[in-house]
Amino acid sequence: MNVAETGRAILSELTEALPGEEENFEKLAAALDSAPQIFVTAAGRSLLMVKAFAMRLMHLGYPVHVTGDVTTPALRKGDLLLAASGSGETAGILRTVMKAKDLGAVTALITANPGSSIAREAELVIGLPAQKSSQPGASLFEQELLITLDAFIAELMRTKELPPETVYSRHANLE
Repeated sequence: MNVAETGRAILSELTEALPGEEENFEKLAAALDSAPQIFVTAAGRSLLMVKAFAMRLMHLGYPVHVTGDVTTPALRKGDLLLAASGSGETAGILRTVMKAKDLGAVTALITANPGSSIAREAELVIGLPAQKSSQPGASLFEQELLITLDAFIAELMRTKELPPETVYSRHANLE
């Protein structure tokens, strides 16, 4: 086994894959700031990545919820739903986006397939470059998603001039 070599190959794939959609990230930042509530949704490992993003948004002071959690409130007109789907064809995510639209929410999607069914329904689409990967399944998309959302959080902190102490004060203290 050569885990280190495989790890370097994965890092190389990621370096080539990171998006350059600054204008759409600006739009997403504006949507976050104007939404009364923010909801995130995805499936499988992508859901784990958007849950990590939701946690960081909470640390920044945003009112954020993960769809499907038992404490998630009702989505209302003007709220933001951010979905993630590598294929852009995940049936449950498509239904969630369509319902959110029907309820008057702003909808956004992060995907590797900007021409997908979900992308056609979303108001804002951020594309992560889809490319062949040596990794199993959708690992590259999921890794891109986590790194991109972490970078976006870092930029939000920087542009809002949020000191780390403020962010840390919202960190869970019942551990």
